[in-house]
Amino acid sequence: MKTSDFDYNLPQELIAQKPATPRDSSRMLVVDRENKKTEHKHFYDIVDYFESGDLLVWNNSKVFKARLFGKLISREDEELFEHKREVEVFLVRPMENEGVWKVLAKPGRHFKNGMRVRFAPDFYCDIMLKEPTGEILVQFEESDEEVRNKANKYGHIPVPPYVKDEPHQIETYQTVYAKPEGSVAAPTAGFHFTPELIQKLKDKGVEFAEVTLHVGLGTFLPVKSENVKDHKMHSEWVELSQENADKINRVKSEGRRVVAVGTTTVRTLEGISSLASYADKKFEEFKGDINIFIKPGFEFKVVDAMITNFHLPKSTLLMLVSAFVGDRPVDRSLGEGREFMLQCYKEVVTEKYRFYSFGDAMFIK
Repeated sequence: MKTSDFDYNLPQELIAQKPATPRDSSRMLVVDRENKKTEHKHFYDIVDYFESGDLLVWNNSKVFKARLFGKLISREDEELFEHKREVEVFLVRPMENEGVWKVLAKPGRHFKNGMRVRFAPDFYCDIMLKEPTGEILVQFEESDEEVRNKANKYGHIPVPPYVKDEPHQIETYQTVYAKPEGSVAAPTAGFHFTPELIQKLKDKGVEFAEVTLHVGLGTFLPVKSENVKDHKMHSEWVELSQENADKINRVKSEGRRVVAVGTTTVRTLEGISSLASYADKKFEEFKGDINIFIKPGFEFKVVDAMITNFHLPKSTLLMLVSAFVGDRPVDRSLGEGREFMLQCYKEVVTEKYRFYSFGDAMFIK
C-alpha cells in the first residue's frame, strides 16, 4: 500500500477559513458503507440518522494557545533581551517531569542547548535537549497547568497553517463541550454540534459518553514514506473514566451502536480495545499513551458509525476513514474502502463542499 494511493485533487478555494454559522448548518455527506451509497444533507439532519439507545462518544479535550513567540537569548545577556532574534515555540506536550515540555521551534537551527526563550517578563523556558527528530525538550519554571495558563495569556490560537487568519476568540476553534485543557489542535469533527442539536439528540433517546485525547501534532504530521507500513505514528495521551467505560460495555453487550465523533475518538476507543490487557473486550478506566495506526485492513472492534471532516490528501486520517468504509472481510482484503472513499471525496469536490478543520462533515454509517 502506497501513500500516493491516498492522493486526490483539492482546489484551494474549497479549504474553509472559518466555521459555518450556525455550526450545525454545515453540509454533511451521509455514507452508507454497506451499500456504497451517499446522500447530501446538512448537519442538523443528523438527528434523523440516530435511534434511541445509540451511544454518541466524543473527545472532550480543550485547546489552549500553544503557539508562542519570544526572543532567543543566552542566560547571561538578559539585559539585551529586546534586541535578540524573535522565534516561535510550539508547545506539543508536557513530559513526565513537571515543567518539562516537548516543543517544536523555528527557525530550529538557532536553538542551542542551554539557551533561553523569553516570551514575557514573567514567562520563559530553557532549552535542554535538541532531539534528532527536530523536537526540543525545554524546561519551564512553572507547573504544567501554569504553563498552559500563561500560554493562554501570551500565546496564539494554534490554527492549522491552511487557515490564513487567526480567530479573534479561541472559542471559535473549540467544541461546545470541551472540558479538560491539553490539545494543541482541535478535535474538529465536533465543531458541528450546537447545544440545541445536542438537546434534540437527547430528546430522541441518544446516550452520551466522553473520552479525552489531547491532540498533538503527530495526528497531522505528513506521511513521508511512500510505503504506508513504514510510517511511524506518535503516541497520544488518552483518558477513559470508569463511568464512560461502563457505558460503552453496556451498549456493546446489548448490541446497540457506538457512534464516534471524530478520528481522535475512534483512535481512543480502538486503541484501548487493541491493548493486550483488554483481550476480553471489556473496557475499564484507562489513563496513558496509545499508539495505533489505523489503515485499510484494520478490523474495527468498537465503533459502529462515525462523524468526521474531510482530510488532507495522503494523510493518516484519510487512511483511517478509508479503513472504516471498507471494514468488511471482502473489502479489507481487496482495498475497496480506499477506492470508495476517494470516490466520495471526488463527489464532494464536485459539489463544492468545504474542507478541513472548519469545513463540512461526513457521517459514515
